[in-house]
Amino acid sequence: MPEAATENKNSLLKLNFLSHGTLESKDLEASRKFYEDFLGMQVVRTSPISLLIRLGGDNTIAVVENKSKPEMPLLNHNGLDLETQEEVDAAYEVIAEHGESWGVHKLTKPALQHGTYAFFFWDADDNCWEILTNPKGGYVWLFEGGDKEGRGHLDKNFERPGAKATS
Repeated sequence: MPEAATENKNSLLKLNFLSHGTLESKDLEASRKFYEDFLGMQVVRTSPISLLIRLGGDNTIAVVENKSKPEMPLLNHNGLDLETQEEVDAAYEVIAEHGESWGVHKLTKPALQHGTYAFFFWDADDNCWEILTNPKGGYVWLFEGGDKEGRGHLDKNFERPGAKATS
């Protein structure tokens, strides 16, 4: 097994914590309602043009107003974790039934992909989200496994916690 990643004590910068990322919003009030009432996130307003959101941990995402933002590419998506494939399927059904009224579009079907069971959707702000199976702590288990050889977690035979071989 590869050696687990550790702090780089020889790095030029001595930083403490990866605290946040950033999303854009076309309408902060509608976005806040979506994050709180649809996704179940904690939300605080940090300025007239920004929010801060989080779910299940200390890492936050700043949401900044940009009325003319482009659609987020799939590879820039944000992940929302559930523990089982059944929970992912249930979330898919809720979004398939109620998502359109919240501005959700481009909803993909759940599938086994890149070592997880997941689906994607875009919100009214054209931000891309993935709902996926992951154990508590998200990708901590993958990070702590260290560097991967070959196809890594993209390999169809890659073993991950709690994953089933078929969907």
